[in-house]
Amino acid sequence: MTTTVAALSAPEAGAPFEKVELTRRDLRPDDVRIDIRFAGICHSDIHSARGEWAGTPFPLTPGHEIIGNVVEVGDQVTRHQVGDTVGVGCFVDACLECEACKDGEEQFCAQGVVPTYGGTGYDGERTAGGYSESVVVRDHFVVKIPDGVDLAATTPLLCAGITTYNPLVRYGVGPGTKVGVIGLGGLGHVAVKIAAALGAEVSVFSRTDAKAQDGKEFGATDYFATEDGTVFDEHAGEYDLLLNTVGDGVDLDAYFGLLGRGGTMVNVGAPSDKLSLGAFSVLSMRRALAGSMVGGLPQTQEMLDFCAEHGITATVEVISADQVDEYYDKVVAGDVRYRAVIDTSTLG
Repeated sequence: MTTTVAALSAPEAGAPFEKVELTRRDLRPDDVRIDIRFAGICHSDIHSARGEWAGTPFPLTPGHEIIGNVVEVGDQVTRHQVGDTVGVGCFVDACLECEACKDGEEQFCAQGVVPTYGGTGYDGERTAGGYSESVVVRDHFVVKIPDGVDLAATTPLLCAGITTYNPLVRYGVGPGTKVGVIGLGGLGHVAVKIAAALGAEVSVFSRTDAKAQDGKEFGATDYFATEDGTVFDEHAGEYDLLLNTVGDGVDLDAYFGLLGRGGTMVNVGAPSDKLSLGAFSVLSMRRALAGSMVGGLPQTQEMLDFCAEHGITATVEVISADQVDEYYDKVVAGDVRYRAVIDTSTLG
């Protein structure tokens, strides 16, 4: 049977959130119904709700960092059962038949991955995200949350964790690797924790030294304030990998000088403005610019298990549903330490 649930919805771009009722679909044979306990606020939510990315449909219920409990399963579901604590990340369906899907990279589905919110499913259904009391999701796109973790603090790992874990693993980060993390925000602070746990020597590059103590506590060996520009000459050519986590534009040419021979900058932030990079920044020292977009379901589960094993969570502020508009402004201003997570029990 369909279920009506309380949710937050942005009626139009930039408008304050309103409490609404959503209708969740009847369970299909391979569906899982989840009562949501926590939903993270990602900067992508803000870009979407404020109309900064073209094509966002309204009204919009964001939220693609979701943790909750299974309350019902379809009759073909075997991986999850009622009572399990589970998570849902950035997408909720894909064809599962194309080469990318078979490789466990459903985010690159040839037929088009279905995002957790603001998208349209293969059946024409509009998706609505985790700022709500419950959600119905195809079982393949539901991951198990390891026992004993802090659920609120684990919630942002469903996006921030996999977004940073994927490129760190893909580019072979480990002992003997020197990694620079650009920005110590919602993505950056998780990147530091994961890179340090992988065994890398990690430096943080942030505009000011306001978060220097936090950076060291998260596992960084060094922390550099970039506002006076001298750091780029002092540490030229030192790094194997730079992870750009910043949601606004940065001077890519300046940062590229930090890379050594064959070094790579991976961009995981998603600014609304275009990125700009001079040709000789790439040609010099055989450097490369790459992008990375979250990860597939197998790697998301791998990341959650890795983080649980190493005691890694996001550093969060848990908020109520009526604080979301306020916290959107705080996230944009960089005033949240370091991720905001909605206690969805406050929606009722």
